[in-house]
Amino acid sequence: MSTIQLLYKDNHGWLCRWLRQRLDSADDAVDLAHDTFLRLLRRPDEVPGIVEPRAFLATIARGLLNDHWRRRTLEQAWLETLAALPEDVAFSPEQLVSMQQELQQLDAMLGQLAPKAREVFVLSQLEGLTYVQIAARTGLSDRTVKRYMAQGFELCLNAMC
Repeated sequence: MSTIQLLYKDNHGWLCRWLRQRLDSADDAVDLAHDTFLRLLRRPDEVPGIVEPRAFLATIARGLLNDHWRRRTLEQAWLETLAALPEDVAFSPEQLVSMQQELQQLDAMLGQLAPKAREVFVLSQLEGLTYVQIAARTGLSDRTVKRYMAQGFELCLNAMC
């Protein structure tokens, strides 16, 4: 039996219970547990060095939980935005799916930034705040705001290439 199989056999049930305590759905818990082990399968070279399997699995699962909650928040905001549109504005199902996919891609791209850098970039690009306003709102220096903006723009440029 391989190391990953043994990890799965010994810890899958525990991980499902651990996730179920943090989620409102047993099905989501099982899905995230499987996703956790899929991450291990993609990085088999890390498996032999695992000293504390449950701590290691919980760390991976926490990242997946964060992604799950961020996706849920994004979906909820998307549904609220659609509900707020005037009735005479209509999109085809294909357009709606395309827009939602693009929104998810944007969220994934911005997820590559550190939280503060992401906040600065969103304040500038979505709320239209100036760098000075962002610095005042976040308590960051002007220089730090400029550095974070540069990181955001670099990410956007790389995504376009």
